[in-house]
Amino acid sequence: MTDFYLPPLFQMFTNSDEAVINKKLPKELLLRIFSFLDVVTLCRCAQVSRSWNVLALDGSNWQRIDLFDFQRDIEGRVVENISKRCGGFLRKLSLRGCLGVGDSALRTFSQNCRNIELLSLNGCTKITDSEGCPLLEQLNISWCDQVTKDGIQALVRSCPGLKGLFLKGCTQLEDEALKHIGAHCPELVTLNLQTCSQITDEGLITICRGCHRLQSLCVSGCANITDAILHALGQNCPRLRILEIARCSQLTDVGFTTLARNCHELEKMDLEECVQITDGTLIQLSIYCPCLQVLSLSHCELITDDGIRHLGSGPCAHDRLEVIELDNCPLITDASLEHLKNCHSLDRIELYDCQQITRAGIKRLRTHLPNIKVHAYFAPVTPPPSVGGSRQRFCRCCVLL
Repeated sequence: MTDFYLPPLFQMFTNSDEAVINKKLPKELLLRIFSFLDVVTLCRCAQVSRSWNVLALDGSNWQRIDLFDFQRDIEGRVVENISKRCGGFLRKLSLRGCLGVGDSALRTFSQNCRNIELLSLNGCTKITDSEGCPLLEQLNISWCDQVTKDGIQALVRSCPGLKGLFLKGCTQLEDEALKHIGAHCPELVTLNLQTCSQITDEGLITICRGCHRLQSLCVSGCANITDAILHALGQNCPRLRILEIARCSQLTDVGFTTLARNCHELEKMDLEECVQITDGTLIQLSIYCPCLQVLSLSHCELITDDGIRHLGSGPCAHDRLEVIELDNCPLITDASLEHLKNCHSLDRIELYDCQQITRAGIKRLRTHLPNIKVHAYFAPVTPPPSVGGSRQRFCRCCVLL
């Protein structure tokens, strides 16, 4: 049998539980030291001696566990064993990517770990509909595409204190699920519904009316929503700071006007591919949203230099605005860069496929903002015609055609 290797530091303690360190240091102090160790080191310490095994596996050392690095090895029974050992001590658990974990393990977990506050099940595709824990504050079940409205209903009724709920890619969810959230989660601060493509205004309006503390909402890829959701946010969620609403092509300036005039704490907005918005939206944001730091307008093809002029002269421009993304905005020219030169906090600007932007314009911007990161692409210059001879050159395709 091959000897198990232990580092020298551990070898000095293997002979007896009466080793010097165990005599000199009280168990309470050793337990405190172990509380700073990661999962792997705790498991190694548990193999040193009987007394260290008891101390290393004490539930108080297992309040925060991230098993992402061991995702291929984690099966349901491992989670069950952890829940039985840690019990009420466990506060945060990440099972992100642990494909072997299913409902049975979660059922045992929820029975033993009633004090859990943050639980990440991102990518645990075997999870379907299971109940939660009463003290749970954050839950990430992104890409668990077997979860339905029944699971959401059981969850929110059991976890009334939920503050963060991440449902990205839960493609079976419909408006009924959102109605349960709106009715039972008054403390909700963060909600991610990205690519939940079946939801509509009806469900989201219920969320807005029931979750007045909402600060961060992601509904990117929810193509059915209209200006009605922007009106509902403006009327019910004045604390909103982050709105990610990319690829929602039915939204217009009318909705964003209501939003801007009521949500003055907005800091980050992703409006990529909101193709109907014009400079009118930027004018409203420049007037009413002084805290704006990050703004994505990629593929908003109706935006012009005039909209950027208003943004660059607004209250957010001088001290707040850090990132602006203008990819594929064909009407943007070097004039927009001139309008942004006084945005002293501007750290990054995206200009891919803005064909009226020139190298000279970027160079002028950098004289005012020398540390700015500019991401742009310029197609190579077409080579001049050959001067060596008069014979025309054709590629093979041209000959065939």
